[in-house]
Order: sequence, then C-alpha cells, then structure tokens
Amino acid sequence: MHKIKLALLTVLAIALSGCGGTGNPATPPQKSAAELAYISDSSPVTKARLDAAIAPLFEDPAMAETRAFLVMYRGKIIAERYGEGYDEDTRLISWSMAKSFTGALIGFLVADGRLVLDDPAPVPAWQRPGDPRGEITLRQLLQMSSGLDHTEVPEEGGKTVYEADTNRMLFLDGSQDAAAYAEARPMEARPGEKFEYSTATSIILSDIITRTLTKSTDPQVRRDVTLRFIRGRLLEPLGMEGTYPEFGPNGTFLGGSFIHATARDYAKFGEFLRHNGARKGAQHLPVSWVRFMKTSSTNDPAYGGHLWLNKRRPEGRGQVLFPDNGPDTIFAALGHLGQQIVVSPAQQLTVVRLGKTQDDVLAPMSAQIGRIMALFPIGS
Repeated sequence: MHKIKLALLTVLAIALSGCGGTGNPATPPQKSAAELAYISDSSPVTKARLDAAIAPLFEDPAMAETRAFLVMYRGKIIAERYGEGYDEDTRLISWSMAKSFTGALIGFLVADGRLVLDDPAPVPAWQRPGDPRGEITLRQLLQMSSGLDHTEVPEEGGKTVYEADTNRMLFLDGSQDAAAYAEARPMEARPGEKFEYSTATSIILSDIITRTLTKSTDPQVRRDVTLRFIRGRLLEPLGMEGTYPEFGPNGTFLGGSFIHATARDYAKFGEFLRHNGARKGAQHLPVSWVRFMKTSSTNDPAYGGHLWLNKRRPEGRGQVLFPDNGPDTIFAALGHLGQQIVVSPAQQLTVVRLGKTQDDVLAPMSAQIGRIMALFPIGS
C-alpha cells in the first residue's frame, strides 16, 4: 500500500479525482473552502484543538493535497473541511476503497445462499480437470491469499510499469475484459498459502458477483443487472444515491478501483460497517459477515476480508494504519494516493480523508489521521 503506484494510475487520479457532482468539474463551489470548514459545538474535542489537528492535512506540504476530510461521531458529522475547488457535492474516486464495497456485496450473495464462503470460487475458466485454480475458495480471494500470480505494482517481481498486472488489466491489453485477464493468471503458490494484495483479485470477485446474478454475456445486461443489485442492496438503503460504480467494456464492475462518491457518502459506508451491516435499525448485511470482514486473515493480521485492520503486519511489510496509536478494533477501506475511510467502533468514529498523496510518502498523513482519532474518548 505504501509503494509508488504506477504512473498511469497517478495520471488518471489527477483527471478523475476532481470530478464534481454538478457534472461540470470546472464549476467552482458556491462557498470558499474557508466558509465550508465546519466543527460542531457538540464535538467532545474542543474546536480549537480539533481544528489544529485537522489543519496539517491541508496545510503541511509533507501531507500533500487533502481534498476532503470529514469526521462522524456517534453518527453525526462533527467536523468537515474541503480543499479549494471541492465541496460536499464533489464526487471523488475511491481507488482501492472500492475493494471493501466489493467485499460487502459478496456478503449479500452469501447471505442469500447463492455463494458459499469456503466452496471453490465459481470461475468457469478454473473448472478444467487438474487445474489447481479450481481449489481457490471465496474466502481465499477475499483474504488476498488465492495463490494466483498477480503483480500489483511494478516494483514487485522486477516488472516494469507496463508489465504490472494492475496496469495491464485496467488500462492496456487486458482492459477490454479485466476479469478474463485476472482469471487467466497462473498459480505461484498453493491456495491459502501466501498473502498478495491484488486489484486483480477484487476484479475476479466482481465478476463472480455478476455471473451469480446473470448468465448473460451481453455487456449491457451484465452492467444493468449488477448496477441494480449494487443500488438496491447497498447504495439506496444507505442513502448513497449520488455514488457511481464504474464498469468495464464487457460489463464487469471494476470493484477493485473505481467508485465515485462524495465524502459524506463514503462516510455512510463506514458507518454501515461500524454498525455491523445495519442502518436506522434495519439489518441489511448479516452481522456475521461484517465480523468476518473485520477478522484477521491467516497470512496477514492487518488484513481481513477486503478490509484493512489496525494491527501490526509481518516483518518486511509496510504498516498501513497506526497500530501503536489506537484500538486494534479500528478498521479501514484504503485506496491509492491516500483515500481513507477509517472506522473506530470503540470510539464511535468514522473518518474520511480524500486527496492526492503519493503512496511512498503516506506515513505522515496516515499518522495524522491516527492523532486526530486519538483525541476522541474510547467507550463513551
């Protein structure tokens, strides 16, 4: 998560991150950034102290560019601030935060009895006799332990920016059918043996969602059926009507990287998981599924079922949150360039940060998020 992402991804981030809810990214917000800044009188942290903690995210060059920041405490927005040119209606790209949405969507289908967590993943390309990929389970995909040979960034395996699987799959020769590209990769380890964070894995899960919903191979049918499912089971019940998932040319939801939403909508998703799949007293996603997502996987204590956890990682792997400065029950959806939905059930907190900070220099920004969260009481 802290390695330099691909040049193509960064260029695309610049283009996509500023897409506003008005449909015209060049239209300035009605209020200035200063006018939009807000800290509630009901915050348990004094305004001056909270403002001083938030300010470095926008003003310290070491943290690069924060475009949106929001704190929800006990279900209410108690702090909100935007960079110049952005406001509460600006939709910003999720990057890998989308993976956690994909994890939740799989949960709906497991709850419906249409998928089984520990059964072999229903991928037709893996069903030939003797194909070791046929042993990969849904659990192993969700925990990034499939054993497939997926290279996320060019530094891995000595591959160049044009050879890394994420770039090839999303932008180059695999982009017409990202799922087929991801599913065609060979094994490099036995299923369940090795942790390897991979956008391609989330694309496989996205394809499983669509093929569970429809047998059609028509791209428009695939897209429409999946979009209805995403909206009906997740976005509309959570009040995220302005959130837009993106689809590939063959109708596959690009559930590893591409959701566009406002900071407030991302916060609603965080709150949904904080309440273990419930909203306004209605249980939409089973509690057991959210608990699975928040449980450490065998191969990396800091990774659950398509969620990052506030726990120490094995030696040689970069820390992604702040395990020395906060409860180990904190969990997060994290994305390229510092997109973050960080949730602390013990503190009744959901924090959203959206912006553009290069992946190899995320540590100061992430640590500041930890310091902000540490201001709030535990168990109140």
